[in-house]
Amino acid sequence: MLKNPVENNLILEKSQLTEQFFSGCKQDKKIGIEFEKIPVYEKNLNAVKYEDIVRLMLQYNNGSWSGIFDSKSLIGMSAQDRHITLEPGSQFELSLNPVEKITDLQKIIDKYNTDTANLGENLGISWLGYGIQPLSTWKNINIIPKKRYALMSKYLPQVASKPLVMMRETAGIQVGMDYSDEPDAMRKFRLALKLSPVISAVFSNSPVRNGRLTKYKSYRALSWLSTDNSRCGLVSSKLFRKNSDFSFSDYASVLLDVPMIFIERPLESTGAIPVQNLTFRNYLKSGYLGFNATVEDWELHSSLYFPDVRLKSYLEIRNHDNQRKDMIYAIPAFWKGILYDTDAMNAVESLFENFTYSDFQYIRHKAPKYGLDFSVKSVKLSELAKEILNISYFSLNNQNDGEADFLQPAIELVNKGLTPADVIINKWQNEWKNKLTSLVLHTKLS
Repeated sequence: MLKNPVENNLILEKSQLTEQFFSGCKQDKKIGIEFEKIPVYEKNLNAVKYEDIVRLMLQYNNGSWSGIFDSKSLIGMSAQDRHITLEPGSQFELSLNPVEKITDLQKIIDKYNTDTANLGENLGISWLGYGIQPLSTWKNINIIPKKRYALMSKYLPQVASKPLVMMRETAGIQVGMDYSDEPDAMRKFRLALKLSPVISAVFSNSPVRNGRLTKYKSYRALSWLSTDNSRCGLVSSKLFRKNSDFSFSDYASVLLDVPMIFIERPLESTGAIPVQNLTFRNYLKSGYLGFNATVEDWELHSSLYFPDVRLKSYLEIRNHDNQRKDMIYAIPAFWKGILYDTDAMNAVESLFENFTYSDFQYIRHKAPKYGLDFSVKSVKLSELAKEILNISYFSLNNQNDGEADFLQPAIELVNKGLTPADVIINKWQNEWKNKLTSLVLHTKLS
């Protein structure tokens, strides 16, 4: 394979590896969201095929959107302050530019859910506020025609057992949070990583898969445990040490030692070149097949790193199952209440003072199966979650934006020691009599 005639934007200095993180420093306190949702056919509850999702997407476009293509295949649409992209199994993902108020997110997402529900009804498609396909499994869900996903589908099964479940079946909610400088970013990053497995448990919402009840309250979270240990999880034990001085440079060092999956070169026939058995550190040092490391390679590599909290030009908090309408906004509300209030951060840090990296790993591995129904350090996770949610609620009240009420549905459940999954499990075994149609009606978004 011949090298491209010109490779621009080569990485020549270590500072280029952290430039994106420093460029994200700002005094804003905005919130962004990525909202994925599951499409199923009303007639048989199977996953919707790519061709039918494209039909719906074209009907949704009122002329204000521009198409996003991979070669000639439509894989999304972009507008001024938002865009829609397709996940590997044709899940819809709506990404919104950051805003100051959760009510602004609510207005957009509620209208989007109503509009897409109306279109879906005409096409026999229902949208679910749920964390995983309820009937179809990855074996009968084709990936959309996007080169990135094809390469990931070849690579990830070589290193883990459930990456194709994660890619093709699941849907989540991700939240973006601002940071003002490197110390502020690292403090929020560290705290968000500690909170992530607890909050993942709070929002467990995927206990039914393949048409039957599993032994897990969040099968979506289980799939992430078995996707790729080198690029998923809690980033580094160094972050959890007392008085940790973990920095942007340390995060870059972690990324440097993650195996690569592919690079992109538009002048090549496929546009994408698989990379075998090479970390970015070694690629930066020696190149690969005549290619040298560029800033674009680094940005691509960073986007193929999937920790529970990811550092970008903002903090991306990733590990939440998608939710029914009444619970969607509890997720950004929770994080706003904690990470944009110094007193709230202090309070949560005090709660975690005696917790170690091993404790958080324990929570992360137990939560998918048990939700809030287990203990760590002789503390019930449900009680710990109750304290944490109350801290956020009190903070939101003090921020005086009228947004504390968004947390109320989650608080009501946690006060009973329950998650959304527990509600589903109880209904499934009793009221619903194991009927999948009842689950679909329960989680249907409109």
